Amino acid sequence: MLGADLEVPVRGGRLVPYANFDYAASAPCLAPVSAAVTAALPAYSSVHRGAGYASQLTTARYEQARHTVRAFAGARADDAVVFTRNTTDATNLLARCLPDGATVVVFDSEHHASLLPWPSAVRLAPPASPGEAVRAADEALAAIDGPALLVVTAASNVTGELWPIAALAHIAHGHGARILVDAAQLVPHRRLNLTALDLDYVAFSGHKLYAPFGAGALIGRADWLAEAEPYLRGGSASKAVTGGAGLGLPLETEWSADPQLRHEAGTPNVLGAVALAAACDALSATGWTPLVEEEERLLGLLRDGLAGIDGVHELSLWGPHHPRVGIVSFVVDGWTAREVAEALSSEYGIGVRDGKFCAHPLVRHLISGIGRDGGGDCADGTTGAVRASIGIGTTEEHVRRLVAALADLASRR
Repeated sequence: MLGADLEVPVRGGRLVPYANFDYAASAPCLAPVSAAVTAALPAYSSVHRGAGYASQLTTARYEQARHTVRAFAGARADDAVVFTRNTTDATNLLARCLPDGATVVVFDSEHHASLLPWPSAVRLAPPASPGEAVRAADEALAAIDGPALLVVTAASNVTGELWPIAALAHIAHGHGARILVDAAQLVPHRRLNLTALDLDYVAFSGHKLYAPFGAGALIGRADWLAEAEPYLRGGSASKAVTGGAGLGLPLETEWSADPQLRHEAGTPNVLGAVALAAACDALSATGWTPLVEEEERLLGLLRDGLAGIDGVHELSLWGPHHPRVGIVSFVVDGWTAREVAEALSSEYGIGVRDGKFCAHPLVRHLISGIGRDGGGDCADGTTGAVRASIGIGTTEEHVRRLVAALADLASRR
């Protein structure tokens, strides 16, 4: 992990080892990811358009990255893999490709990337249980006549709780609908198998996956993508452009039939794709069992520690025992979320996130559920929660330092 030895200044001018608990926002760069990007730079060139050696090599690396990401996601052989900037970009791309008259069903508990892009949506309240999520989706989809898409997260970016995506996919398909899964918070923590789960589309970001080089992916069924207008119009998206003013003819464009080229107009982020693929390879090579076991051990220590501090309240949609990935959000009596985050940084060298985490309706719902005011503006730090998220670089010392720091802060008010 790059930055594992980072030291940061704290009050009084001392330097202390940095304890990073902000993986859910952007994870640090893995050494193999940095090495892959460094190796690609000397021969960096354009893709799909050049006969020169550097262009051919860069094209091969880019398309190999696509193959690697497809395998990492457990996608079907004929699924499209469209490289995007991030999960938000991927979700907006699919929103542009919906068939005419399509209706989207989405829970208000979603990240804004999944909540906001849809021109026509049936919005569902945060469910009280996983079973209620399945029942609500079932009822909503049953009332729709025409193409439909169910949009749901795999793991909440606020609480880390895992959603019943296999059951939701089964319900969606029973109504002739499709499902898009926001896997941004799942893939750094758990293996994804799109085929086994019978998902139609998944989206995730490299910067959550230890590849902070500005790339993400939309992976899934090719037909909607192949039939839609290009997400962006330009080179690669166009197969042929004919006519023109000089010929006295209207300009006509034949778009690429390949949905991957069709929606990747312009020079792509080759290094981002290489980085994303390298992260996928590194996690797969490590093996998920030891990663999950260590994460669950550290997450247990953190949650047990928080539970033992008077005045600290963990946020949860489905209760403390529901399975989750390494994300915990909480509030501290007598402190705003911003005050807690600033104190942890300035006094203890601990980095957390505060606010509503681009999931404003969910955070308001969770905070009101513990008897707090869920309103206000998260930008000024007067409302919202604190989020601590763990990853590959998290250590037991980091967890114990965070718990001790929060105990100290809670005792002051």
